[in-house]
Formats: sequence, C-alpha cells, structure tokens
Amino acid sequence: MKKLYTISPDSFSEQEVRTVCDKMDVLFEDGFYPHLDIFREYSKYNPRLTGEMAHPKVFRWYLKRELFRLLEKGATVTLSQKRERIALNDPNLLSHMDEEEWDFTKKKLFLFSPERVDLSINRLLHYTGTDPKHFQRYILFTNYDMHVEVFKEKFPDAILPHSESVQMPAYHWVQENNTGISLINIGIGPSNAKTITDHVSVLRPDAMIMVGHCGGLRNHQNIGDFVLANGYYRDDRVLDDVFPIANPVIPNYLLNSYLKQALDKHDIEHRIGTVFTTANRNWEFSAKDTVQRIHQSRSIAIDMESATVATNGFRYRVPHATLLSVSDKPLHGKPKLSAQAQEFYNRSKKLHLELVLETIEFIKKNHPEGLPNSSIRAINEPLMGGV
Repeated sequence: MKKLYTISPDSFSEQEVRTVCDKMDVLFEDGFYPHLDIFREYSKYNPRLTGEMAHPKVFRWYLKRELFRLLEKGATVTLSQKRERIALNDPNLLSHMDEEEWDFTKKKLFLFSPERVDLSINRLLHYTGTDPKHFQRYILFTNYDMHVEVFKEKFPDAILPHSESVQMPAYHWVQENNTGISLINIGIGPSNAKTITDHVSVLRPDAMIMVGHCGGLRNHQNIGDFVLANGYYRDDRVLDDVFPIANPVIPNYLLNSYLKQALDKHDIEHRIGTVFTTANRNWEFSAKDTVQRIHQSRSIAIDMESATVATNGFRYRVPHATLLSVSDKPLHGKPKLSAQAQEFYNRSKKLHLELVLETIEFIKKNHPEGLPNSSIRAINEPLMGGV
C-alpha cells in the first residue's frame, strides 16, 4: 500500500479536504480504488475506519462533508493507493459485492464496497438516462408523469434524461454542492422501487421521499386527502429474504415532522398511520385475505411502493418518508376508474409536489448538513463524531 496524503486534525483546512478529494478522483481515474484510513483517537470502541471508494467525484459533496466532520472532531485521514479497479465485466466482480459481507462498524462512509458503487453508478445511468453526477441530495420518487410535468414547470432548467424511453427517467434541479432535488419516475410496483433504491443509496442522499397515490381504506377519507406514513405493512415481499419481515421499519421522525408542518400550514386534510404495500395490483380479486390483514394492521392506505422504498432506506441508512394522496377507495365502492382518476390527478398533482418541495426547503434551512439519522444506525455503529 502506497500512502499518498495525510491530513491531521491539528492543521486541517477546507482546502486540504478538497485536495484529498482531488487526489481520490485522480487515483480512481488512474485505475485504483482510493483507500482511506481514518484514525479516531477519541473513539473508545471503534477508533479505526478503513475503506475504499469508487467514483468519488459523483458524491464529492458527501465526502467533503463527512471528512471535514471527522477532522473537526479530531480524526486523522490518510489516503493511499492499494488495490486496482476490477472491470465491470470481470467474473470476479460479484465476489466483492455480497451484502452478507458488510461490516457495519465501518459506518455509513464505507457501507458499500467500491465494486458495488461502480456497478450501481453504471446502472443508474442505464435506468434513469442521466449522469449520476447530476443526482442531488434530496431524491423524490413518483410513478406518475403528471408529477414530472409539474417538476419541469417548476424547474424549467432541470436536467432531463437523454431519452424518455429509459425504464425510470430522472430529472434534476441542480444546485451548488448538490443541494437541489432529483425526481425519478420509478413506474409501478415494488420491484422497480427496490431496484432504484438499491442503486440511489450508494450516492448517500440526505433524504428519499415517496410521492405517490394510494387507495384510502377508512370511512372518513375523501378522494384527494393525504396520507403521511408512520409505519408500513410489508406485503410487497421483495425484500423479505434480505431483511426479515419482523424488523420494524419507520420513517425518519424529523422528516415526517416537516411534512406534517407543511400539511398543517396549508390546512390540508390528512391522516397519519400505516401504509399497506402490496405486490398484487389486483388484490381486489382475492380481497378476503388482504382485507383481513388490512384490518389487523389498522392500515389507512394501500399502495405498491412505499414500504419497499422505506425498507431499503432503513437498510441503507438513508432518511426516508412517504406522502401519498388518496386516489380511490376500493373498499367503499370507489375503485380507481379511468375518468374519475384523471379528474383527481389534474386537481392534486401540483399541490402534492409543492408540499414536498416546501418540506425540503424546511430541511435545508434547519439542517443544512443533513438530517440526524441516529434512528437508523445499529448498536455497533457509532455516530459520526461520536464515541
């Protein structure tokens, strides 16, 4: 291993952090995974963090922030040249990406192997039709073109996908230091939701928010009312093998609080409760079993993506939340029919997105360096800068 650059806590500066990031970029372009060794003398249980990077330029904003925090606390950061990159078409690549090999004590900075980051960056380009470097800190997921239309009207200078025919087109309102917003039209269903969050998470966003529609399940809900999830019934099944169903998944409390503030500010009817996420779009054709589980779980809404996004957000340590709008009431004689659905979409699309955009402005004002995320770390994952 060849040491290239060391920053000590006694004499660090923003310029030095930028310098080490520049050297990481060069190292990666030269065919190596930049290797970081972070020694935290102040940490009693977890003093040394080591790991490798891929595509550091894509999430430079994140690296600068986290490295500066570590140095500010008293850590020493050393950059080295250690291991050559593995080509994406090399059969050995897969042996370096198994999530069962995760060492969570390495913390969120090194959660993913560089091979996994490399592949996910490539797949983001493939699925979204946009350069991964354009992704911003705040990621919104939708499955409707109407939200895309509103986003493009709101941000006429947004970066668009190179082709609308890609599977999950992304749109980026790019701001300095990646403080803007990215919107991804993920389509319908939990499989797409899992696929895109698998890859977006390597970018370490500050928040992921599902902006979708749902079936209202309560008597006193009207078409157009909003649902703010505080829990999920995971009937989507796509992550059961890697994240046991017994593990509770809840949205980020502060993120939910800001969404609630936006709803209250505009005096908008909404309910807070469990969202039932199913993989079966035609669950009404076998309703007896589903309805029983809906009643048992006290769910207030049903959809096909929210629990999947939330579960991957929880797994990958990304603050997440869900704001849905009731488009139909399948248990109350108001199924989603084409004419009524189009009328609802036209009435709700602008307000729905505006509420989430307003929430993000709250977050940026109150937490410019990212939401606290202690709620999604494990017992052996010290907080960044903690003991």
